[in-house]
Amino acid sequence: MKGHYIVFTDLDGTLLDHDTYAWEAARPALRLCRHQGVPVVLVSSKTRAEMQPLRQALGLSDPFVVENGGAVFFDGGDPPPEDALAEDGLWVWRLGEPYSRLVQALEEIRKETGLPLRGFSDMSAAEIAELTGLGLDGARLAARREYDEPFVFPTADGAGSRVLDEAARARGLQILSGGRFYHLQGSNDKGRAVRMLMAHYRRRSGPVLSIALGDSPNDFSMLEKVDYPVLIRSARDYSYLKKHIPNLTISGRKGPEGWNETVSAILGETKEGETHDGRL
Repeated sequence: MKGHYIVFTDLDGTLLDHDTYAWEAARPALRLCRHQGVPVVLVSSKTRAEMQPLRQALGLSDPFVVENGGAVFFDGGDPPPEDALAEDGLWVWRLGEPYSRLVQALEEIRKETGLPLRGFSDMSAAEIAELTGLGLDGARLAARREYDEPFVFPTADGAGSRVLDEAARARGLQILSGGRFYHLQGSNDKGRAVRMLMAHYRRRSGPVLSIALGDSPNDFSMLEKVDYPVLIRSARDYSYLKKHIPNLTISGRKGPEGWNETVSAILGETKEGETHDGRL
């Protein structure tokens, strides 16, 4: 059945290079999406404060999903969903737990388990910058959390992870693993946000063919929900995921290079060995 395409994409390690945060290698496929009228929905653990300037740099006005599905924001010229709430010039679906509750819960879990957990709320901008490779300004934007508490667990092992998971579940929360950090959050995840957005686009435009790209476990719930799931190659081996998502594609390249090759191939515009250049 013919439908409109929509792209859901993780950022760090996927559309953005894991180390440099550069995205220019994906420019040809982004330009192709714009040419074909394909929405590109950013779905990230990043904050709203981080994603707004990035969306501007990418020239995007499509909805975007922040903090592992903690909220979905809408702007641009299209009418927002009827159940979205107005907030700071945007419209929002709030799906996650308030950040203040997560900070309190992490402190409780740390005391209860004795594990050396350090959340963003415990760190200075300089420490966040050192851990992420961001500049100080970027680190300050990353610290403006609303629905998700990233944390480090230096002595992570199987037993410690089980203790953490149990402590989080006892509080109605969950822990997900991202590209750099563990994340303490509510019952929200990227998959739920993607499912809601696909329903929104179907109501507005009819059938949709969905593409999702990610590189880490916090992306798996999103990959499970779409027609064209793409695992962007990384330093970690998640090839076992093909047993759970039989139609999964694993990119040949990492980061934005892998993003460019797979999105271009799915949209049917790339021939073997073809190169692209130009600007968005």
